[in-house]
Amino acid sequence: MSDECLAVLRAADLIVHAGDFSEASVLAELRELGHVAAVHGNVDSPELRSELPESISLDLEDITLAVIHDAGPAKGRLERLRGRFPEADAVVFGHSHMPLHEEREGFQIFNPGSPTERRRSPNRSMGEASIQGGRIELRHLTLP
Repeated sequence: MSDECLAVLRAADLIVHAGDFSEASVLAELRELGHVAAVHGNVDSPELRSELPESISLDLEDITLAVIHDAGPAKGRLERLRGRFPEADAVVFGHSHMPLHEEREGFQIFNPGSPTERRRSPNRSMGEASIQGGRIELRHLTLP
């Protein structure tokens, strides 16, 4: 991970990870940086798949944030996630490693991309969230 990524993680109140750690050592390193809420991804080791859930819902201040690795096909994704997590104000997901942020009627879906494996994305990226006044603001951070 880049120095910029590590600085953001160290400053965070909570590190949220949407899976694809690959090995347990990566999760252990993140836990050394701060409190981690995470789900397992499709390339994670059997150890991680047994330790981490498929999805979680986090009550954070006045909002609910859901996290899942694979949000399924792009077509109908926002509606599908709204149906799966009806209590959530936002859902963070991974799998494609492609940054995405969509919002409809106050419900948001967010893929932060990846700080380590950009795949088809032009840049490495991660997300940052802030909560104020019962609303979560999600934004992408582009990394070198």
